[in-house]
Amino acid sequence: MCTTTKEMWDLIQVTHEGTLEVRRAQKNLLIQEYKTFRMKQGETTRDVEKIFTHIVNHLKGLGKIFEEEEINVKVMKPLNRTW
Repeated sequence: MCTTTKEMWDLIQVTHEGTLEVRRAQKNLLIQEYKTFRMKQGETTRDVEKIFTHIVNHLKGLGKIFEEEEINVKVMKPLNRTW
């Protein structure tokens, strides 16, 4: 369908990454998840780590920049009182 490599590249990029609006919506959703992130009843620290890492990695992929201190504090706060 594509007549130029530029058209092909643009199609692949939109298919893989989504449009600007889709990326903006994903980023907003992930930021909300990041802000409200808490350890839930029955979750292990490994579960919490995997979920948090997933959120942070996707936000970084969408251009969000984090300071190391911010990440460290954010990881410690959601842990339940038993920790």
